[in-house]
Amino acid sequence: MTLFHKIHKCLLCVRTSRQIPVASIYGGQQDSQSKPYTPRRAVMYVPGNDQKKIQKVTSLDLDCAVLDCEDGVAANKKEEARSTIRQALDQVNFGYTECIVRVNSVTSGLMEKDLTEVLKAERMPHALMLPKVERPEDIDMFTKRLKEALQGRPLSTRPFLITYVESALGLMNLRDIFKKTIDLQLKEQLYVLDGVVFGSDDFCADIGATRTSDAKELLYARQKIVTCAKAFKLQAIDMVHIDLKDLEGIEKQSLEGARMGFTGKQVIHPSHIPIVQRAFSPTADQVKWATELVEAFSKHTDSGKGAFSFQGKMIDMPSVLQAKNILQLSTNVSSRTS
Repeated sequence: MTLFHKIHKCLLCVRTSRQIPVASIYGGQQDSQSKPYTPRRAVMYVPGNDQKKIQKVTSLDLDCAVLDCEDGVAANKKEEARSTIRQALDQVNFGYTECIVRVNSVTSGLMEKDLTEVLKAERMPHALMLPKVERPEDIDMFTKRLKEALQGRPLSTRPFLITYVESALGLMNLRDIFKKTIDLQLKEQLYVLDGVVFGSDDFCADIGATRTSDAKELLYARQKIVTCAKAFKLQAIDMVHIDLKDLEGIEKQSLEGARMGFTGKQVIHPSHIPIVQRAFSPTADQVKWATELVEAFSKHTDSGKGAFSFQGKMIDMPSVLQAKNILQLSTNVSSRTS
């Protein structure tokens, strides 16, 4: 089967509203586990030791809630956070909101306890987030500790893994980090790499930059993260907008991130959720354009002819794939709220 026909077959699946494994769209899979696209437009952190805030998540129209063991938890509350998260995994109904646990970094000396306690829960988190990844060796250590924490526990579905870039070294090593993670993913069968998060504040501190409203000082890092992520078919989650009251600013920054290729954005307050999720969602006009293009492509393929024009423009495969991405995101977002 040619690449052209494989893409055509996948597009027909979109037209019938099936959820399609992302890797199969691009002509290859990282491993045997099907990898449906999970929308993570707004990714909100919730302190793991705050039971009330965790419960409040269930009332929010939120794609992704991160139960935090790391920066959002004081040093003397770490043990409480682990225990509270473990209980929440089993007792709280998060609905369509994805429940993720962020553990502490490999170098913190706390990650092992996080994994051991949190993974005592009967219900596994949908994904694990690993902050401050700087070297491939960090992934090797995380995988070993995760394997120990899961010892004797059968996995019907492996959790997703999402890593962080928070330093110059982590940015420079990102490609090698992804390669190492996928190698260990295939070997150990413990997780499925699904995305990367840009920890902008730590990154600025590491390189000695000053945060500005237009974030020009972070342009190179953001572009490199998106490029590396997309090369490995991963989601890319953009930086936090730290001014809680600047709703106009977060909308502007969210739209900018979406145009750059980020798939979502970190948020730290519920008021930011609808703004961010709207910015990272296809507009009605985009969905209409994509639907008509896919239909035109299907008809043209059936005719057996070569290149064709659509709305006055010549259509190539990147345009078709862009239309597919829009429809896939629209379908998956709709399915989570219906």
